[in-house]
Amino acid sequence: MRTDTPSGVVQGMGRAELLALPVAIDLDTANRAIGLGRSKGYELASLGDYPCRVLRLGKKYRVITADLLRLLGIEDAAGGNVAADAA
Repeated sequence: MRTDTPSGVVQGMGRAELLALPVAIDLDTANRAIGLGRSKGYELASLGDYPCRVLRLGKKYRVITADLLRLLGIEDAAGGNVAADAA
C-alpha cells in the first residue's frame, strides 16, 4: 500500500484513503498515514511508544484504525468524529 514518488520519498495519505481503511491496518500503512519512516515506526512500536494503540499479533503489528483517525483528527463525511463513533 506504499506509494513512492520517483525520488523514493513516501507520500502520505489523503482523507478519503484514510476513511476507506479497514478496522485494523499493518504498521507500514499507519506509518505512511502519520508520516513516519519504516524504521522509526517499528522502533516506536517495539518500545511501546507508538502515538496510537498497536496490537502485537505474533510477529506482526496491527494498528487500530479508529485510534489512528483520532490521532489525525479525521472526521467522516457527515461531520461526526469517526474515532468517537467507533469507540
